[in-house]
Amino acid sequence: MTSIPRSDWRLTNQEKYLKGVALRLRKFHVAVGHPAWDHEHCDFCWAKIVEKKESEDSELLMEAYATEDGAHWICPKCVEDFRVQFGWIIVYEKTA
Repeated sequence: MTSIPRSDWRLTNQEKYLKGVALRLRKFHVAVGHPAWDHEHCDFCWAKIVEKKESEDSELLMEAYATEDGAHWICPKCVEDFRVQFGWIIVYEKTA
């Protein structure tokens, strides 16, 4: 795994609130009662995360890693790039 330089444009002091947190891969859903909140962005690269893509060619994501409270979302690419540096705990769904 390649070390990401501290000068990477995606790093904007996220360690203050994302260092060592648990992340879970989730599909994004518009919250009931909040239809205007129809998307999220990756906390690092600002990739857009939506419930439904407008087309198959769209670069929009329908799932990403989120903190347990759903307050912060991180795209799979940024999780791959920063997982070790931030010490994230990836929570996997239990299978029966």
